[in-house]
Amino acid sequence: MSELERITARRSELDALAEDLGKRLGEVEAEREELVIAERVLHRLAEQDRAEVEAAARVAPVKAQVAGRAVLLIPHRGEAPDETALPGDYRRILQIVRAGDGPVQVRAVGEELGFEVAVRGKLEPLRAKMTKLADRGWLHKRPDGRFTARR
Repeated sequence: MSELERITARRSELDALAEDLGKRLGEVEAEREELVIAERVLHRLAEQDRAEVEAAARVAPVKAQVAGRAVLLIPHRGEAPDETALPGDYRRILQIVRAGDGPVQVRAVGEELGFEVAVRGKLEPLRAKMTKLADRGWLHKRPDGRFTARR
């Protein structure tokens, strides 16, 4: 085989290799474009899931860790309030406020719950719970510090 024939044969091999590599490069680029589209879809689905979780968190009780203990956070009152989403002590507070003849003071709720109302500091955790219920729409806190139940 002459040098010219070897060069021609090698050029032919390289042309075939270049054609094969061109096809493979086209396939790789097409797959990369598909992955970009798939990534966009996954991001959108994750955003939707995150929005659904946030919406559910506004209605359903959420458990959290505080100082190593599991605590139940108070949900916001929805259009169709479900008191069963509240922990038992919060439901009891709500019942006491509803049973009152009008706006009730924290002291009156504390008395009903059997707290030592003569010591002001003993009522502060109760006041915090009632304020949390008011912040979440379960109670209404009046400017004078008394509470009423939302209907």
